[in-house]
Amino acid sequence: MFFAALRRLPVAAAAWVLWLTATAVGAAEGAGARPAFPRPLADYAGVDAPGLGATLTARAAADPFNVVATCIFVLAVLHTFLAGKFRHWAHVVEERHCARLARKRQATDTNDDGTPDEVSFGGQVLHFLGEVEAIFGIWAVVLGAAVMGFKGLDTAIHYIADTVNYTEPMFVVVIMALASTRPVLRLAEQAMKGVASLGGGRPVAWWLSILTLAPLLGSLITEPAAMTIGALLLAKQFYGLNPSLGLKYATLGLLFVNISIGGTLTHFAAPPVLMVAAAWGWDLKFMFTHFGWHAVSGIVLSNATYLLVFRKELFALKAAAVDKTLKAEEPVPAWVTGMHVVFLGFTVWMAHYPALFIGGFLFFLAFAQATAHHQSKVELKSPLLVGFFLAGLVIHGGLQAWWIQPVLGRLGEVPLFAGATVLTAFNDNALITYLATLVPGFSPELKFAVVAGAVTGGGLTVIANAPNPAGQSILQKYFPEGVSPLGLFLGALVPTVIVAFSFMVL
Repeated sequence: MFFAALRRLPVAAAAWVLWLTATAVGAAEGAGARPAFPRPLADYAGVDAPGLGATLTARAAADPFNVVATCIFVLAVLHTFLAGKFRHWAHVVEERHCARLARKRQATDTNDDGTPDEVSFGGQVLHFLGEVEAIFGIWAVVLGAAVMGFKGLDTAIHYIADTVNYTEPMFVVVIMALASTRPVLRLAEQAMKGVASLGGGRPVAWWLSILTLAPLLGSLITEPAAMTIGALLLAKQFYGLNPSLGLKYATLGLLFVNISIGGTLTHFAAPPVLMVAAAWGWDLKFMFTHFGWHAVSGIVLSNATYLLVFRKELFALKAAAVDKTLKAEEPVPAWVTGMHVVFLGFTVWMAHYPALFIGGFLFFLAFAQATAHHQSKVELKSPLLVGFFLAGLVIHGGLQAWWIQPVLGRLGEVPLFAGATVLTAFNDNALITYLATLVPGFSPELKFAVVAGAVTGGGLTVIANAPNPAGQSILQKYFPEGVSPLGLFLGALVPTVIVAFSFMVL
């Protein structure tokens, strides 16, 4: 009977596959009848109540999954605050594992048997749970399972594969890879070196030059590119000199805040501005006159404040900088640099068309291979991790509109600015501004307040602004236990207050 059953297995397997196929086809044919997910905000009009609490309660009752999705999102946010703990536990587990392997070698009197050492599975899992860039992707799996359980497999697949827009995560991957190449970095470094030379090329001059010019580049080459260039140059010219931990966090917070507001001089580079520019008719002139000078003022005042606070330590880094500049690098031919600028410009131009900017990136990889003697290794690990982080974030963020939209819609100008700043700390600022376009009857003053608040709060957490994970990924190796969310918040708090003053008072 056993062998007879085995002979029937292929038939049973084929039948099972045919059943799954028929089920999938039937689901696809019935997709037209699938209820919209997430539920459109307009559908809540019949249940909304006068008070905010009553409105949120009614929306939660209308679709209980709203509460489930938000609870999962809150758990993901809390997980980011515990990432350092997971990394610490990973080190403890791996040290115990190494000690156990050492005792085993001593017992068998062998040091090298030619086989790879056994890897600590538990340690690797804890390392993965401690990777900030992986956290929202991990919880996206939990969210997908919850959607499947509440709404069905077809709805889960449709939401993750069709509803969520992954253009920005894909764009960040490509722009990070392009901006971190040797020719682009050399070009940016030379530009900032000219400004730093006014201060004698000392570390404090480099610090001030990078934190002023790199954020403003975000209005031309996009914020992710500006963040990548700024973080890489800070790593080379500042963090490599081993400043104090307090100054490290202050600089990281300052970089994140400055990048967040530095892209507001134009209408095409910063994601939170892109979300509203077409809907509200904001053009280059409008952005430069209404936001540009506020942003420049905020950057200058924030840099000056931290320069004053940390002046002794910043100026004391002078002696250490001399040894770091002795070795001259081979120059990159102008035509190679020019081609990199062309690829970078094409990617920015086609930022909304993944098929085109990814195709352009493939051509770039071929060009980089053909000019390998002028290139550094094209780094993809960090860009891919950041893209994974953002993809997970937009999956979660798309299900938070049910509570963010009524919160924004009930606030006046100053409360709206403050509310957008606070909400941005817990969600990507581009999502905050996008949801603002869904609120009817916004006056010009309220539109300014919500966008200004969203970009002001863009440095408070790693999830507040899309380019932040890129900067953290590049610089986290200079922090002993990784970047602490509390340390980042404290480092960004003072610049955030200064920027708020610049937007709302100046």
